[in-house]
Amino acid sequence: MKKIVLALTFVLVGSFMLAGCSKDEILNHYNNIVQSAGSIELTGKSSLQGEKEKGIDDYTGTYTADYANFSGTEYLFGGTSIKREAGKELSIDCTLEIMEGTAKVFWISGSDEAVTLIETTGTYSDTITLPDGGNYIGIIVPCNSV
Repeated sequence: MKKIVLALTFVLVGSFMLAGCSKDEILNHYNNIVQSAGSIELTGKSSLQGEKEKGIDDYTGTYTADYANFSGTEYLFGGTSIKREAGKELSIDCTLEIMEGTAKVFWISGSDEAVTLIETTGTYSDTITLPDGGNYIGIIVPCNSV
């Protein structure tokens, strides 16, 4: 019951704070809230197996990792922007070198099934158009990999 009361309080306080704002300003505020919530899905910097350098936003950057003695999934880039400042086009360049075991770099959008971008030693390069909603790039390293 307290959750509902707090949520309603947040909505009421938010509507008072946005009084007098233009439609675009309200949409920008809403987009910022949605994007902040979407950042929670990303694997935290202290939990990452490698080194990540953030780009202009959570959708871009570089990531390098050595997955020895690791199994799991890392969500590296992405978010839930309604209107991404840099646009809906995202260029992906990935090099995967598998010495032993398996790994899979994927893109997941909304409630759709994950799309495998690369899962063998090699390179992947493409430009994708991000649909509205959550979009994440990640890597899965199964427990049989070392």
